Amino acid sequence: MTRRDLVALLPAAAAFGAIHTPARADAVLGDDGLYHQSWFLNSFLDLREDLESASSEGKRLAVMWELRGCPYCRETHLVNFADQAIADYIRANFEVLQLNLLGARKVIDFDGRELTEKELAERYAIRFTPTLQFFPPSVDGVAAKEPLAREVARAPGYLKPPHFLAMFRFVRDKAYERGSFRDYLTSSKD
Repeated sequence: MTRRDLVALLPAAAAFGAIHTPARADAVLGDDGLYHQSWFLNSFLDLREDLESASSEGKRLAVMWELRGCPYCRETHLVNFADQAIADYIRANFEVLQLNLLGARKVIDFDGRELTEKELAERYAIRFTPTLQFFPPSVDGVAAKEPLAREVARAPGYLKPPHFLAMFRFVRDKAYERGSFRDYLTSSKD
């Protein structure tokens, strides 16, 4: 078969799905300067309610902190979430609440305290974007803990797609109960 024959077959192969193309990102740049996914959690910004709701659906709660103009937040949306396998896994197993590191929306923390997004970020020592926070599968005992002790895992900064998906699997599998994310990655390679 010649190169010309192969080129002639490309349209037919594409039409029948023989050529794999990555999924396109469902990201939309909002007026707030953040990229949004249509499947992100629409919330009244009450973390306790969001965790209870996620739990009742058999899912986990993740909070994704972002900032206007953050190049790695953009990369997360346009690369990581554009990977259909990653997006499907997250959608099936997590509710993702998007918050703005410098935002002014009012959020009710697990202990009932109402804070702006910016104040909540300070309370949880969020310093980088994107940062993903993961919380326990149930609200039981969460409010009584100090803010940083409420998380079961955190991903500060951008993770390339394989590690990004691995972080969500780490939380879903409750591997944090057996060791660190680094240990999980090492054991996953074996």
